[in-house]
Amino acid sequence: MSTAFVLIRAEPGCEREVYLSLLEIDSITETHVAYGEYDIIARIDFDDEQEMAQTLIGQMRSLPGIIKTETLIAVEV
Repeated sequence: MSTAFVLIRAEPGCEREVYLSLLEIDSITETHVAYGEYDIIARIDFDDEQEMAQTLIGQMRSLPGIIKTETLIAVEV
């Protein structure tokens, strides 16, 4: 299993709605509100790249209120 962290910038005033929408996506295992350049951090656990792409492109980016995402894929060293 692999993990990615997604940094999310939401439209002002839409942070709560985006946060609640993210909680409904099965492969998102953690969601946190943050202060700073990004408003929300989500953790995705996935079995393969296709599942990750489906979550990121098919589900997350289509949510209303999301302005920008940045994905950080975790690796073992």
